[in-house]
Amino acid sequence: MTTTVTTTEAIRTALAATTGGVFAEKATNLLAVLGYRSDHMPPTNPASVGDFIAEHPAPNPGTQSEEAFADNAQSVRILFQFTDAEIASTTQRALLNAAGFSTGNARSFLFVAVELKGDNHARGQYVAFTREINKRWQIPTVVLFRTPSSGVTLSFVHRRPNRRDPERDVLGSVSLIREIDAANPHRAHLDILADLSLRQRLLWIDSHGKPHNFDGLLDAWLDALDTEELNRRFYRDLFHWFEQAVATAQFPTAATQTVSAEEHIIRLITRLLFVWFIKEKGLLAEDLFTENQMGQLLKGYDQAGGDSYYRAVLQNLFFATLNTEINERRFSQQNDDDRRDLSLYRYRKEMAAPDTLLGLFARTPFINGGLFDCLDSFNGTRAGGLRIDCFTDNASQRRGHSIPNRLFFGEDGLITLFNRYKFTVEENTPAEREVALDPELLGKVFENLLAAFNPETRENARKQTGSYYTPRAIVDYMVDEALVATLAQNAQPDDGNADFWQERLRYLLDYDDAPADTDDLFTSAEKEAIVSAIAGTKALDPAVGSGAFPMGILHKLTLALRRLDPDNLIWESLQKELAGKRATVAFDTADQAERDAELQEISATFQRYRDSDFGRKLYLIQNSIYGVDIQPIATQIAKLRFFISLAIDQESTDDAGDNYGIKPLPNLETRFIAADSLLGLDRPAQMTLGQTGAVKELQEDLDRNRERHFHANNRQRKLYFRRQDVRLRGELAKALQVASFSAGDADKIARWDPYDQNARADWFDAEYMFGESDGFDVVIGNPPYVSHDRIPQPIKDVLRGRYSAHQGFADLYCYFIERAVDVAKNGGVSVLITSNSYLRACLQSF
Repeated sequence: MTTTVTTTEAIRTALAATTGGVFAEKATNLLAVLGYRSDHMPPTNPASVGDFIAEHPAPNPGTQSEEAFADNAQSVRILFQFTDAEIASTTQRALLNAAGFSTGNARSFLFVAVELKGDNHARGQYVAFTREINKRWQIPTVVLFRTPSSGVTLSFVHRRPNRRDPERDVLGSVSLIREIDAANPHRAHLDILADLSLRQRLLWIDSHGKPHNFDGLLDAWLDALDTEELNRRFYRDLFHWFEQAVATAQFPTAATQTVSAEEHIIRLITRLLFVWFIKEKGLLAEDLFTENQMGQLLKGYDQAGGDSYYRAVLQNLFFATLNTEINERRFSQQNDDDRRDLSLYRYRKEMAAPDTLLGLFARTPFINGGLFDCLDSFNGTRAGGLRIDCFTDNASQRRGHSIPNRLFFGEDGLITLFNRYKFTVEENTPAEREVALDPELLGKVFENLLAAFNPETRENARKQTGSYYTPRAIVDYMVDEALVATLAQNAQPDDGNADFWQERLRYLLDYDDAPADTDDLFTSAEKEAIVSAIAGTKALDPAVGSGAFPMGILHKLTLALRRLDPDNLIWESLQKELAGKRATVAFDTADQAERDAELQEISATFQRYRDSDFGRKLYLIQNSIYGVDIQPIATQIAKLRFFISLAIDQESTDDAGDNYGIKPLPNLETRFIAADSLLGLDRPAQMTLGQTGAVKELQEDLDRNRERHFHANNRQRKLYFRRQDVRLRGELAKALQVASFSAGDADKIARWDPYDQNARADWFDAEYMFGESDGFDVVIGNPPYVSHDRIPQPIKDVLRGRYSAHQGFADLYCYFIERAVDVAKNGGVSVLITSNSYLRACLQSF
């Protein structure tokens, strides 16, 4: 058979034609350009949406989903049926064509065009409408949607065999190529459609030895819609850029400087990827990332030899825009005070049109959160201060720091790379997947980068080229097991049936099966009990890496809260109750105004985000989720994922006075910390930090100060609380020595600065660092795999005195298992990935 070569320009032309006229005709033409044509047409097509529903009834008619589809659809037309005949050999085609049109259990694709009323349809609506159409037939149905603003969406349902009836399929996850701008399509959308063309799918079939029939084409489509492969391709491209940037960029090499080039580049990627995601929400001006526009605004811009883009545009965007409140933004006046203020605009002399550039920055909200804190010291270099980001007009103080323009633009530039892919701010789930790069990819990208950067894992990670991460299915399974066990223990069913209770909880946490309405699964009392148990849950990942497991917990608990408490009424009430308890325990009881302010802030959050996940996520992050990693850059990446997760649930406005409607992000430095999880403080026997009066009072003051810092939403408040932290740590260290703590450990407490993004503690103490003296409900994670023969002897000597698990052949994960049990509360759950050698050792011991 012959196929037409499909070019992106042909696709662009066909897409442009869909902006007007009868959509069914335009969609048929687009499919023809992609190579999909067929004479298998339905004998009749319903005249209206109501007629379509009546002529093709669903197995369960009259549902809310069907009603929503009827309300939102302007028209529905079956286009054609694409069968084995269209891809078979010439000798087979006539016989196969004799089958005619059938919507039964035929080996074919069905293509349907749906015109929707209104714009701004949520991803979940596209998923529901796709399912609504697909459940009417037993054959895979590709749905093309068009909205009045000429956005085109293609959707496809993955089917799996029914466990009870092998002759029937069950609708699985939905894959979407969502809201293609038909008039001006993104390059990535054109590439995805070209890859789905019949010609490209047949090449895939041939290269994989698949048959030229429906089964082969189905496999080929599933491959093209595979977001895992998309993520791997992006990582390979990014890693190539990473190696190029490490070799090309220059960074300070002072004797006191401890940040490697790899860490510098990873941090740059984290910042720019966050920027790229919020750009997808319309929170940043596109012109800031267009070389032609920026070239006109920078003096003597030169892609090949200059480096002004990073300084004058990106550094000013990071440190003086995203990290500075709108009404505080201004240029540094180069006096002594301004030189120490790292939140002011710099590099005016490098700008050809400063006012124009600042006008572009002005359309950006204040983000907060610490990701865009400049890491330069306030002290001058002569006083021992560090220049890490080198955000200064003083050229001598940024000597040796240069990130060339060509690393951002040109054929191999990072921004050029980003522009080749489509990003979505919504995380994919097992139930719905957008064929685009979602925030979860960050975890996979950075797990791979960290693995390729670490000496212990570098060799294997580079061989796996993008597959060195914990698969989502494994994360979900471990999170489900941990949360079901924890919630079953901390919330009780009305009927006392423990087995059915666990079954219901699993159903609640299942993306695929759990219903949106849980009234038929749980009583009101059970709902309140589960929500209360969620509010009290404390979870720790002692080797957090890029944050896959904490993010998994956040997603599943948010899902449960959304289903149990859709209006956030129970959740809001519990947050106010918890705030009151914190005030009683840690706050000055005379400070009524501060307690009232926190309650008002909670009320304001839920008033603005009543129907959103923002309030659910914010207070889960504040009260329930913690992470530790020995690498500071890993904790930065974990925080980045949580920042994006919070940012995507906010909706912007045009009001600059209200920060464009965006609530500044919290500060997560005291939730994700850089420390050695395996080493603790040497406490006096049977002593906790809070047993003596002076120590208890200072610890409560420190906890209070850190909670204030968590919510501090401007730079001056953050700096004030950090100064208070230094003072309180010093006083606590003195009080601890009086209470018989060793001078060495008291000094460790005084020196640990949770806000230093480049430092790590060589110890970990959950009570002091997180205020958790009772242990954690859940300890979960993937400990590092370091074999016993690669653990340095000095570290082995330290571990020998601390762990009963110590053996000459004990790998590092053995100590993590013991540590996990140690920091879990009595009755808590520990869920860790281990090597199969651990199982073999256990079996041999019996």
